[in-house]
Amino acid sequence: MRKLLYLSGLLLFFSSCAWLNPSIMLKTEKGYQYSKNPDSTRTLDYKISPNDIISFNIYSNDGFKLIDLTSLNTQNMGYRIDIVLTYLVESDGNVKLPILGRKKISGLTIREAELMLEDSYSAFYIKPFVELNVTNRRVIVFPGQAGQAKVIPLLNNNTTLIEALALAGGIFEDGKARRVKLIRDKDGKHDVFLMDLSTIQGIKDASTVLQANDIIYVEPRKRYSTKFLIEAAPILSLLTSTFILYTYSKSVTK
Repeated sequence: MRKLLYLSGLLLFFSSCAWLNPSIMLKTEKGYQYSKNPDSTRTLDYKISPNDIISFNIYSNDGFKLIDLTSLNTQNMGYRIDIVLTYLVESDGNVKLPILGRKKISGLTIREAELMLEDSYSAFYIKPFVELNVTNRRVIVFPGQAGQAKVIPLLNNNTTLIEALALAGGIFEDGKARRVKLIRDKDGKHDVFLMDLSTIQGIKDASTVLQANDIIYVEPRKRYSTKFLIEAAPILSLLTSTFILYTYSKSVTK
């Protein structure tokens, strides 16, 4: 019986170790060198990235039609070029546009891209006015509890880390506010920033402006006792049943 108990104990130990905290993702090994956190004191505008979908309108005469109230009911006045374009920014940062062909806009802010397109289209239209928008900007937020991840659209050009967390419902009870990872793709590689939002000093990092496809991962707490009891319950039940049967058999044989 003693050997059986030892064997069951070993089985319980290894089984529990193998399955504790199975939902924890994006682990970093001990001594991992995190990237230096972005300087949030600088006002950074959103920069267009590969796989963004852009839409834009083109107006002539510096967008005169937009504010000319006298021409609201007038058709074909020549002020507006009635084109709404939606195109994908390719993996190399270029977008293929009518007339212009392939133009590189990755890495530009929205305003910089508008100015560049206005300059390019000025060869074909009179004082073109471009309105540009990125329609599919998003980040992924894991707020520290399994099953609560969210994809958050970036509706504003300067959406910050704290805003994205708020849109996701905040950091959950099981999440560690002192260990928030911001993972950002950079030229095919990933920068991993570790941020401590548990104190008021963390507001600086919380004000970091997000870029498309950023991943915000709040490390969950390792609740070993709860996980251990859940995983160990079937084995403890088996041990209890075995012990009862053993005790019963010994009493019968006497």
